[in-house]
Amino acid sequence: MPSAAKKLVIVHSDEQAPEQTSDTVETVEQASRPEELRLLEALLFAAGEPLDEATMARALPDGTDVKASLVALKAEYSTRGVNLVKIGRKWTFRTADDLSWLLTKNVTETRKLSRAAVETLAIVAYHQPVTRAEIEEIRGVATAAGTLDVLLKTGWIRPRGRRKSPGRPITYGTNEAFLSHFGLEEVADLPGLDELKGSGLLEGNMPTGFAVPMPSDDMTLRDDEEPLDPGDLDFGLAPAPTAEPEQGEK
Repeated sequence: MPSAAKKLVIVHSDEQAPEQTSDTVETVEQASRPEELRLLEALLFAAGEPLDEATMARALPDGTDVKASLVALKAEYSTRGVNLVKIGRKWTFRTADDLSWLLTKNVTETRKLSRAAVETLAIVAYHQPVTRAEIEEIRGVATAAGTLDVLLKTGWIRPRGRRKSPGRPITYGTNEAFLSHFGLEEVADLPGLDELKGSGLLEGNMPTGFAVPMPSDDMTLRDDEEPLDPGDLDFGLAPAPTAEPEQGEK
């Protein structure tokens, strides 16, 4: 009987001992995870578009270090199938780059731009803010209104303001859709002169003094710009074509 009683005690003790399962470990990890990371996850997941830090800060408890929390959340998701990425000044969840092929057939949309549109887009990206007349001066040929219309409809360029000069022409710059399409965090990530030469996009013998400008997509209007007029953001905002047909478009 004594030995049986001892055995009974041992069995009872074993049955009460908690098991260290993967679920238990996961629960402990979740409990130690900062609450602001869960809140940010929920905000970004539910948002229909990228969110800026100011918008997220208004939804989080006072005193939350949004920037540090986003960096921590980005690190958490860096090895997962979904990554937290920064596009311009906003944040969003995206399918990991190495898994994008899974969705290629569903999301790929072919957009073939004319040579004039490609050249115009490059000029806007590198020289923004830039007016239509300045684009024509750089290209050396007239730019049809339709070329700007195409780029506006893609969402890759946007009207910024109006130049403080006779006629108050509209100035253009790139949009967040441009950064997203070309996989850039900011427009300053565009290739410089050495990179363009190395890729074969520029010839080795360039004119003396030739340089590639340092692009900037700062949304703040410059001293020579003023705000857009009411109605400038209406659909089909590109400058209306002149009465006379333009020549020299390529």
